[in-house]
Amino acid sequence: MTETPAPKAGPLVTGSEIARLAGVTRAAVSNWRRRYEDFPAPSGGGVNSPLFDLAEVQAWLDRQRKGQDVSVEVQLWQALRGAYGDDLIGGLVDVARLLAGGETPERLPSDVVRLARDLADSGGVVEAVSALVERFIDSVRRAGSDQITSPRVVRAISHFAGEVAPDATLFDPACGIGSLLLAVGQERGPRRCGQESEARRALFAQLRADLTGRVDVGIVAGDSLRDDRWTDLKADLVVCDPPVGEPDWGREDLLLDPRWEFGTPSRAEGELAWLQHAYAHTAPGGRVLMVLPASVAYRKAGRRIRAELVRRGVLTQVTALPSGTAASHALPVHLWHLRRPRTPGDAVTAVRMVDLTAVDPDGSLEPGPEKVADVPLIDLLDDVVDLTPGRHVDDLRRDYAAEYRTLRQELTEQVRLLAGLLPALIEGDGPSSSDGSTVSVADLARAGLVEYGDPEPVSISDQLDTDYLQGFLRSAANSRRSTSASGTFRLDGKGARIPQMDITEQRRYGAAFRALQEFEERARRVVELSRDAATLARDGLGNGALAPER
Repeated sequence: MTETPAPKAGPLVTGSEIARLAGVTRAAVSNWRRRYEDFPAPSGGGVNSPLFDLAEVQAWLDRQRKGQDVSVEVQLWQALRGAYGDDLIGGLVDVARLLAGGETPERLPSDVVRLARDLADSGGVVEAVSALVERFIDSVRRAGSDQITSPRVVRAISHFAGEVAPDATLFDPACGIGSLLLAVGQERGPRRCGQESEARRALFAQLRADLTGRVDVGIVAGDSLRDDRWTDLKADLVVCDPPVGEPDWGREDLLLDPRWEFGTPSRAEGELAWLQHAYAHTAPGGRVLMVLPASVAYRKAGRRIRAELVRRGVLTQVTALPSGTAASHALPVHLWHLRRPRTPGDAVTAVRMVDLTAVDPDGSLEPGPEKVADVPLIDLLDDVVDLTPGRHVDDLRRDYAAEYRTLRQELTEQVRLLAGLLPALIEGDGPSSSDGSTVSVADLARAGLVEYGDPEPVSISDQLDTDYLQGFLRSAANSRRSTSASGTFRLDGKGARIPQMDITEQRRYGAAFRALQEFEERARRVVELSRDAATLARDGLGNGALAPER
């Protein structure tokens, strides 16, 4: 019988760690795996995140002399950072122009020119540009900026876009340096159109497309919301990772714009302006895939627009992407799926909710059945129109019947106990107890009988009952002393007065006050249970999870 070799016991490293070890990008490591047959095979991990034996990797780097010296790629990147500083986009544009075969840009230093040509000669123009793009994206991510679409977002949108017809038209109205627009669909075939507000990013995106051999790509500069440069475009697929949180997206200038088919967004809902802009550029049967902050799904200001998207059957799916998908933060983001119906009868009747928040952002994006809920439109059109996937997925898996039985039983028991807690009280002897001899709490404290607790004074003597003390502190007379002219109540323990009684009478009153306190607490619990039971019953009857007894 053949024995299976024992797994290697040495430390394992990821592709990213190999890249740092060798001073190159992750793309370069991926390229080595393809080009060199002797590159070490994975020793663990999965298909999407393989792990390699560190000793084997170090030995391979030594043989290739790739870990001995600073690579040309690293030297080029360091030279670019030194020459251009914060204007790295300008440096990338100049290098791309150089590699495109045009005239050498005047401000491009000679050492950058030499290193760029050496890098292109050793691995090709496409590899050189890809390596620089990856380093730029990584530097932006490390700086905490969201100006560049993260590779995980690109991967997620590409996954949910699925197969794209070779004759399709793709559009990205906020395309940045083109990472998303150029990644979705087949490399050859689809027509790609993009717009980017920052002119240098738009130019670099176009140069990327030209240098990688993509044809029928047009990327223009300009603010898509204020200055739409593709007014007549109707795309089969619109993909977008729009800017978020912009306080001025142009609402005052665009109040009557025909793109607001579902309602004019408020100043705080610029993301819904981008969503409607994308939908306005969608052909019949075409789709929109847009990344939006999770708060867009429930913010009060956007409720009316969300309701219209749902009511008209345009919104087909909301996917909560894994935490950590966005580049600059770990906050969850959603992917909204829209589809323009071909005919009035082509609209959807339910919205698919997919919750991937607990999934590995680098793992499979195929949801299990427990992560999916198809929610009828009518169930979404309530006072809130909350489109958060997790809420609806959890509701679908909720055992309404068992939860309702438990609530009903607890409520019945709490009501039974409530009636027995209300103390039996008889007619008093006339004037209020506080109208007789009283003593201030301040005097009791000075006598060492009381200390000021949080929030109420407590007895520290067997001559004074705490329940008696605190019960009279809440009396009408002391409440009036503690209420300001503006109507604000603030318990004033020091200024309060309580009647003087012997300890036996104190305990009799204290027992009554204690019973009232327990009665009030249980009554509040009954109110909470009643509200929860009514809400659960109403939701369960509405969605079919519960039914009246026969």
